[in-house]
Amino acid sequence: MSRDSDAAEQLRASWNANADAWSAAVRERTIESRRIATDASIVQAVLARSPERVLDVGCGEGWLARVLAAAGAEVVGVDGSARLVDAARQQGSGIFHEITYAELVAEPEQFGKDYSAVVCNFALLEEDVVPLLSALRRVVAPDGVLFIQTVHPWSACGEAGYRNAWRIETFSGFEQCFAEPMPWYFRTLASWVDVLQTAEWQVTEIQEPLHPDTGNPLSLLLICKTNVAVV
Repeated sequence: MSRDSDAAEQLRASWNANADAWSAAVRERTIESRRIATDASIVQAVLARSPERVLDVGCGEGWLARVLAAAGAEVVGVDGSARLVDAARQQGSGIFHEITYAELVAEPEQFGKDYSAVVCNFALLEEDVVPLLSALRRVVAPDGVLFIQTVHPWSACGEAGYRNAWRIETFSGFEQCFAEPMPWYFRTLASWVDVLQTAEWQVTEIQEPLHPDTGNPLSLLLICKTNVAVV
């Protein structure tokens, strides 16, 4: 098994191991960046397009699906963690399916197509995301929109430097007790643009949710439309 595939497998395993702690952190709103800016930013960006149908990719414990459903959208959430999907189903307000990204790539239309919006909210953590991004073109409506929110490359690079590489999240700054560290793939802004272009998505808007006090960017929000017809 290659280093990349091994890290991706560890990433998926960590979400099941940390499902309870992550669900608690999200529901108790203990993550400062999400509480003060990034949660509201993705909700506002999606609802500004008044979507009728939304696919929430990497939905986690389902908080975003619940908010969008409460606003009147029909929401389908998918996630590779069985424990997170169970947590989402227990809260209601949405339809949730357990499925890995590889399975979604193999059969992207199994949960329908012509979605007004497809959302990946802090959900693209693997190195090779082009196959998934390409597959998502098959389920978005011709005038639909892809939303990607991720850590801001300039503020999240840390001491490891501004270069594409696997990193390790230890969750040391979290109040909850996380069972396992989580590998995740850091990519530069240029890398984000490159993978989207390769997957034939066009970035139409970039937002940078800021910390209200420091003015530092807390996340990068990319809003995209497909630039090639899917047949």
